[in-house]
Amino acid sequence: MSDMLVKLYELNEVESIEDFKQRTGVTIRRAMPPEKHVVTGWVSEHFGLPWVSECEVAFSRPAVNCLVAIEDNKMLGFACYDVTAKGFFGPTGVDEKEQGRGIGTMLCLYALQLMRAEGYGYAIIGGAGPTEFYAKTIGATIIEGSVPGIYNGMLNKDWD
Repeated sequence: MSDMLVKLYELNEVESIEDFKQRTGVTIRRAMPPEKHVVTGWVSEHFGLPWVSECEVAFSRPAVNCLVAIEDNKMLGFACYDVTAKGFFGPTGVDEKEQGRGIGTMLCLYALQLMRAEGYGYAIIGGAGPTEFYAKTIGATIIEGSVPGIYNGMLNKDWD
């Protein structure tokens, strides 16, 4: 899968996380350090060990770089940034049963807004899976020649 580039300075304004919660009942927020075991356990169950490793890096930051989507004290999705490399967005994922509610879109947009607020002009989506989603939602473009990119030579014993 190719990497994609996002121009953070061209992101459109989006629904606030407060309005999103009011409309959907889903809270989007930064994860807190005491939640690390809950978040990484959920990610392991739904997405596998490589993404757990990246989530653990997100929890090593003074301001955790992992966002969570929660409804009724149940985790529905997550998004990380600045974990594989500086300026990288991902991994991110939403429980299959919860897809189609806009949760993934909101996690993505909120994470990218945080990156822009932290001074980034661009973000890279490493090994982007749903390229059509990213192109449509945030104007991301494929970076030609980016396979395998930063992942070249990665140990991948448990990669699905």
